[in-house]
Amino acid sequence: MKELPTIEKVIVVPYTEEPDISNIPNSIHYKDFLSKSQKIQFEQLPFDHPLYILYTSGTTGVPKCMVHGSGGTLLQHLKELVLHTDLKREDTIFYFTTCGWMMWNWLVSSLSVGSTVVLFDGNPFYPDPGALFQLTEDVGITIFGTSAKYLAEIEKAGLRPGEQYDLSTLKAILSTGSPLSVESFQYVYRDIKKDLLLPSISGGSDIISCFALGNPIGPVYPGELQCRGLGMKVEVFDEDGKSITQQKGELVCTASFPSQPIYFWKDEGKRKYKSAYFDVFPHVWLHGDFAEITEHNGMIIYGRSDATLNPGGVRIGTAEIYRVIETFAETVDSIVVGQPWENDVRVILFVKFREGAHLTDDLVKEMKTKIRENCSPRHVPAKIIAVSDIPYTISGKKVEIAVRKIIEGRPVYNRDALANPDALDLYKDIEELQRD
Repeated sequence: MKELPTIEKVIVVPYTEEPDISNIPNSIHYKDFLSKSQKIQFEQLPFDHPLYILYTSGTTGVPKCMVHGSGGTLLQHLKELVLHTDLKREDTIFYFTTCGWMMWNWLVSSLSVGSTVVLFDGNPFYPDPGALFQLTEDVGITIFGTSAKYLAEIEKAGLRPGEQYDLSTLKAILSTGSPLSVESFQYVYRDIKKDLLLPSISGGSDIISCFALGNPIGPVYPGELQCRGLGMKVEVFDEDGKSITQQKGELVCTASFPSQPIYFWKDEGKRKYKSAYFDVFPHVWLHGDFAEITEHNGMIIYGRSDATLNPGGVRIGTAEIYRVIETFAETVDSIVVGQPWENDVRVILFVKFREGAHLTDDLVKEMKTKIRENCSPRHVPAKIIAVSDIPYTISGKKVEIAVRKIIEGRPVYNRDALANPDALDLYKDIEELQRD
């Protein structure tokens, strides 16, 4: 409160019983606020009036502090919710998210459609792996939003929601946070529900929305995002700035769109803003994703461009390797980085194992063989190393670049942006990384 002197009133909504708010300045209980007869004054504000401030994690540099405008944000969200997601007034929409992730902002905009919003706070595996599907049955969720990681984990747990819960109301499952694997597409249609829409969607805090997402009247192809956003001139560029299809390159947007940040906080002359997105290709938004436009005019996201691996000068998306490792029952999670080695880059894979499982020579061989068969020889890690934890940002993103910095002996800034900052220390001074 000391840092935000313009706040006039704090309204406290209780979880269960009414809390003591005597130590919160200018506070009032929700029921007391409602009981007071107040005439609400609605201000007429300009289209680009500031609405949200969103931050990037800042684990690899100074965080970007993006200010998003009211009109552009709501217009973009309405398009994505109504046209790309088929959200209607009678729907009940849920997204497994926190208010630290832009999907929370996206979810809240569902209220402008008149839909019912379901919020969840807690461990999605408590009291059992089916907790969120029990919630779906109990409250009649029609649109269920989650992460690719969650879908992979409930498959490993052996959950078959379609057999165990009444999902008759469910019409769509949305997945984001990381690329959704082909295997997870197959799992959803096999073990959750056959007749639903399964869009894998991708965008980011920078645009508080999506560049590629669902199409309720189009086919779903496993491993692909269905389409690019309506009104978004999204393309993939090669290194020379040439538009390409069915090849991997940089995801760009070649024309302005409503939900661009209106500015960065305290960025005089918009210098940081322009440098963040427009330095590489003049007047073209460079988003920082390694992507491909498919023959179906859909899109595949291979991971962050700055986290791509480059052995032998060939760019490789980290998501391709994660997809393979997720199929092993012994694994909980993994993170892959490139390590400078003998004037080249070698691939290093760190794996977190389930309780009771261990990294053996046979398992290393099996992992490398499966990566070679499903990806390519260049994808095969030079080293596979067991670790007890994988570092994530608070918004649930793996921090490959931070791990790469640690193993190279470089500092990592803003550890407060991590959900588990101590995990980075596990990657320091690993002897195996100092030899062939």
